[in-house]
Amino acid sequence: MIPAGHRRLILTRHAKSAWDDPAMADHDRPLNARGRRAALELGEWLHSRGYEPDEVLCSTAERTRETWARAAAAPLEVTPSVTYVEALYHASPDAMLAVLQRVRGDCVMMIGHNPGIAAFAAMLPARAPVHPDFRRYPTAATLVVDFQIADWSEARAGTGSVLDFFVPAGRD
Repeated sequence: MIPAGHRRLILTRHAKSAWDDPAMADHDRPLNARGRRAALELGEWLHSRGYEPDEVLCSTAERTRETWARAAAAPLEVTPSVTYVEALYHASPDAMLAVLQRVRGDCVMMIGHNPGIAAFAAMLPARAPVHPDFRRYPTAATLVVDFQIADWSEARAGTGSVLDFFVPAGRD
């Protein structure tokens, strides 16, 4: 349950992608077997903690789309609206913040790519989580952060409160 006057962001890096075909365009790379397992584990973790987005913003890359599809396979209580956003493909932290500031959901999940997502995660909270993998933000890493704001247009760097940080067991 999100407290009144708060907004929650679930910030996820895509799960591990396949590199089997060197000729494949980066945008088209799917998840590998470990990534598929990690995305399912992520969905189960989100559900077990009650972190269920009402809005999902996902990069248009195949690996981010598949990360969401597999995470959403866990039994969710809410069916979120999902928007695939080209601007999130290898986005900078400033671009991610600009996308976030235009959304309306109370609990928003954003799925993107490194290095931008790690930098975005680092700039959001007033205090970063104490976790050995936080700065590296490995595949499927997920930060859950609350903001004491009434509207996402008010979201600013350094004002979030970390609720949780998760990295699936089979990380890279």
